[in-house]
Amino acid sequence: MTSILTYTLKNLPSTSKWALRFSLRPLSCSSQLRAAPAAQTKSKKTLAKPNIRNIVVVEGVRIPFLQSGTSYKELMPHDLARAALLGLLHRTNVPKDVVDYIILGTVIQEVKTSNVAREAALGAGFSDKTPAHTVTMACISANQAMTTGVGLIASGQCDVVVAGGVELMSDIPIRHSRKMRKMLLDLNKAKTLGQRLSLISKFRLNFLSPELPAVAEFSTSETMGHSADRLAAAFAVSRLDQDEYALRSHSLAKKAQDEGLLSDVVPFKVPGKDTVTKDNGIRPSSLEQMAKLKPAFIKPYGTVTAANSSFLTDGASAMLIMAEEKALAMGYKPKAYLRPTYATPKVLERAGLTMTDIDAFEFHEAFSGQILANFKAMDSDWFAQNYMGRKTKVGSPPLEKFNNWGGSLSLGHPFGATGCRLVMAAANRLRKEGGQYGLVAACAAGGQGHAMIVEAYPK
Repeated sequence: MTSILTYTLKNLPSTSKWALRFSLRPLSCSSQLRAAPAAQTKSKKTLAKPNIRNIVVVEGVRIPFLQSGTSYKELMPHDLARAALLGLLHRTNVPKDVVDYIILGTVIQEVKTSNVAREAALGAGFSDKTPAHTVTMACISANQAMTTGVGLIASGQCDVVVAGGVELMSDIPIRHSRKMRKMLLDLNKAKTLGQRLSLISKFRLNFLSPELPAVAEFSTSETMGHSADRLAAAFAVSRLDQDEYALRSHSLAKKAQDEGLLSDVVPFKVPGKDTVTKDNGIRPSSLEQMAKLKPAFIKPYGTVTAANSSFLTDGASAMLIMAEEKALAMGYKPKAYLRPTYATPKVLERAGLTMTDIDAFEFHEAFSGQILANFKAMDSDWFAQNYMGRKTKVGSPPLEKFNNWGGSLSLGHPFGATGCRLVMAAANRLRKEGGQYGLVAACAAGGQGHAMIVEAYPK
């Protein structure tokens, strides 16, 4: 969502004029720190269509999401993904040979295991006859893995798919500079001592400058943090608004963790270390402490800080997706139906739903400013008419239904794995709160977004 709105903002003549349109209704989260009371089961129509195959979520798990540089720092991405796959196998007891396909999302690829889905699957004991591929679509990589799995089942190519994602920010690939790489490759091809000495004579110290991967768009060189800062300014989202929202996320996540609601988390015995059992980035603070932090991206006037941004995270997730008839034949009780598409207005229109029909919202929180700017855009007729081609606004999600068990700001955001966490949070919330429809949405670099309706499976 950050980059979708950023692409729109680039065509605006004046950010200050834009901000005036959205500064009339302040957003305050301080009164929304408690989760909504359990909802009563509602009798709404199902989204199932005649002669269309239903696709269900049987179960989904994730290893604990950890701040990068902590307990997972000595591992490789396929180690984390393998742990998530093993956790899914252990929880569901699904026979490995029943799985038709495995798809994992990732963003920062380890060059030694470029198809991390394949390496993780083999490591988890799946047959080498079970195909596996890796998809990268920035922060919606796991969302796309699930959508691809749904497509394979809907088309009849598969009955059972495992989808998920992984990210290890503790050990990102750092390359030599292009000049150094070229020289090393040329040296490898040189056949005589004279050729080697000639090449070495061209070496300069600046060749040793490394190339680090950046969380930025290649086409614009803009980081998501800069995008969030510009969004916050354009939509008149104050620093206090952002800090309040971040505090809400951490407070709700801590409450959910303490009450055992984060049931998708499976323990992971880290080789040579203790067993990790819970996310370690949840850190409720105070507005006073958060206000002391300096801007992280646009200095000194930006409003995006470390406290109201998601943090670099290591983690992995995995989900068992099946055709409904296959799941029932195997004796499973599915958790939810999946109804995916792209972007919130489209998924609602295709489903014939409105915002008031949604019982549980699970949106990816890259930054507080990104979430709150989207709230204002979604609640604006002017924005809908001028930039979305709609006659009326979509409407903003009510906070009492929104990310009630915490979000990416507090639970963490392993880029390639977050999508599955969002879907399982929605499915588990619907079961606990008695709701029927959940809406999952996430943004991604490059002006991309993904939305999905999660419909509770009948009890």
